Amino acid sequence: MSDPNMKRASLADIKRMREAGELRHNPNAPAGDSLGHDFWAKAMMASPQGTPPKSVHLKLDPEVFEFFKSQGKGHLTRMQEVLRAYANAHR
Repeated sequence: MSDPNMKRASLADIKRMREAGELRHNPNAPAGDSLGHDFWAKAMMASPQGTPPKSVHLKLDPEVFEFFKSQGKGHLTRMQEVLRAYANAHR
């Protein structure tokens, strides 16, 4: 996380901030800019370069697996993307 506008906070920090009334949400805030159809029409998934992926055996709760599988083809790739995003957020 190199964005100077981003601050890391643990779940405990967020709960404390909420209880102290430090978190604010404006339900009337305008929506952010849309990336538009052209952007998404050209978007492609990219795999990281370098070390090949490692094959592992992973036990999942049935409802977790069924959720990703219900999203259609590519459910294993989506699981990998969620795990990657989690790891990146916690580095």
